Amino acid sequence: MTKKIDAILYPVDDIAAAKAQFTALLGVEPLMDQPYYVHFETTDGVAVGLVPNGQQRGLTSGTPFWTVDDIQAQVKALVEAGGTVAEDVHNVGGGKQVAIVKDVHGNTIGLAQS
Repeated sequence: MTKKIDAILYPVDDIAAAKAQFTALLGVEPLMDQPYYVHFETTDGVAVGLVPNGQQRGLTSGTPFWTVDDIQAQVKALVEAGGTVAEDVHNVGGGKQVAIVKDVHGNTIGLAQS
């Protein structure tokens, strides 16, 4: 079952410039600030991530990641409905798994399971 939007990831070329823009937009400093990923939290708990070279991972502008109960089953269901896997299920730390699927129109669907 899909529950809510967990995160929105933005592919960026200039992480410093993107970090300045999202700091101004969200009014908070990032909770994680690394060369490979910058992480913000909104007041309602949605993560906003800046991903250098994210286009190479299959991210498109502002890719939402949906929280699901069973990420493997959700990827399978999306593929059976005509989607294609852009990034297979993998652990990103802290027990969290993510995957990226392209729908039949090429739109990006991010999935996350804690």
